[in-house]
Amino acid sequence: MAGPQMNPLIRRSVAPSLLTVRSIPGRWLPDLRGFLMSKRLWRVIALMFAVVLIASACSSDDDASDGDSGDTDDTVELTQDDNLLDDVIAADSVKCGTRDALPGFAVLTDDGEHVGFDNDFCRAIAAGVLGDSEKAEFVDLETDDRFTALQSGEIDVLVRNTTWTAGRDGGEGATFLQPNFYDSQRMMVASDSGFTNLEALDGKVICSASGTTSEGNVVAEFTRLGVAPSEVLSFDDTDLLQEAFQAGRCDGWTSDGAQLVGLRSEYPDGPDALTILDGSFSKEPLAPAVIDGQSSWAQAVDWAVFATIQAEEFGITSENVDDFLTSDDLAILSFLGQEVEGTTFNPGLGLPDDFNYQIVKQVGNYGEIYEEHIAPLGLARDLNTLFGDGGQLYAPPYR
Repeated sequence: MAGPQMNPLIRRSVAPSLLTVRSIPGRWLPDLRGFLMSKRLWRVIALMFAVVLIASACSSDDDASDGDSGDTDDTVELTQDDNLLDDVIAADSVKCGTRDALPGFAVLTDDGEHVGFDNDFCRAIAAGVLGDSEKAEFVDLETDDRFTALQSGEIDVLVRNTTWTAGRDGGEGATFLQPNFYDSQRMMVASDSGFTNLEALDGKVICSASGTTSEGNVVAEFTRLGVAPSEVLSFDDTDLLQEAFQAGRCDGWTSDGAQLVGLRSEYPDGPDALTILDGSFSKEPLAPAVIDGQSSWAQAVDWAVFATIQAEEFGITSENVDDFLTSDDLAILSFLGQEVEGTTFNPGLGLPDDFNYQIVKQVGNYGEIYEEHIAPLGLARDLNTLFGDGGQLYAPPYR
């Protein structure tokens, strides 16, 4: 069966050393070495071996039997064990897929520390599941490698400014969870280019990161406007894209708005050399993702994100959380894992009773994480405010 067809306007632009099988459009080829090391694969192999033995035994019985040979249903269903949460707890570490050079979201400092919005959500997961935010192990991934790493078991969770889409949810073996950032796609141009809107880029070259939703979105938006880029150049690496832009190979640079703001903030020629055009043209809910079939682990990650949102709604911060341990509000006491009428609330998530407390105490609430990493870029919270304040952030009741 033929693979998906690439839009003729989109062309891969990669250094020869980066031109690998991962550049095949629309397909994600797993790292076989990592896959073979995956615990999940060995479990599947063991199950398949067991099925072969059972089938062989049944065949021998049938051959020796004098009974009729009517059709029977001997189907054995193979299912993936839902025990990744137990594996993470046993390993005492959360392997979190992230990146190393996106200001505000994920940066590897000269001191070897991972700093950023997404990195702190990795720490929140570790604090909630293991009681220690320092037990987050960061695995830096290129854009094209994100889902391969998830599928192979190289990482336990992907928290890397990744858009949740139907195609990825259904086609990448990934389960997307509560978005931790609501974004939209934008266009960035050189400030002295004279371009003031997307229509002005008709017939121009647009550059984008490969393996992202940005490639298709920009062609769709140009088509909607009745114009078209001459081509869309796609790059495996953001550094290569920036070099091409500086060299004049690109008239426009498109990506998620927050990513453009971050990259603009550290542009070699200064942020004023670039202008992000008004208007957005897609919905980009950025969300953590885990491998399909791991519902317990998915719930643990989901509720770690919810904890940061609910804490902000309660007005609980990393600085004042201890003051709330004696609150008169029973909902707050329950949320923080304190006894209410002689018992602590256990929602059956497989997490410690005080997981919310540990997340807030060690990492902070959503607002604190945002203010530390995203606000300095000059990016307003907009959709990323609490539901009661007109935003999209909303945590289910903790009861």
